[in-house]
Amino acid sequence: ETVRYYQRVGLVREPPRPHGGVRRYPAETVERIRFIKRAQQLGFSLGEVAGLLRLNDGMHCRETRALAAKKLALVEARLRDLTAVRRTLRQLIAECDAGNERESCPIIESLSAARSRLGNRVSPEYQR
Repeated sequence: ETVRYYQRVGLVREPPRPHGGVRRYPAETVERIRFIKRAQQLGFSLGEVAGLLRLNDGMHCRETRALAAKKLALVEARLRDLTAVRRTLRQLIAECDAGNERESCPIIESLSAARSRLGNRVSPEYQR
């Protein structure tokens, strides 16, 4: 199914169908699929992978490096965000553990306070 999707979006060519109906992919197509999967593991979207494949002629190293540097900056920003989330969650869990049978949960209090402080400023990504 994945390979057929790659064919539909133009990342991989469909091989000719023999009479038996079983598709045989040439080695270059298999290597292209491996390239796509490795790029996805590094966080590149399929759209970005398509761009990388267009640059895959050995002549565009500078452009490819720029795309990788941009991806790295996004990954580092995401890591900073996740580190802050981890720190906050650890703190909230510690407060909850030290609560000594409080009437209200510190985690719920914190989430309610954050909601009232943020109002409608929460990005659509987090409103799902």
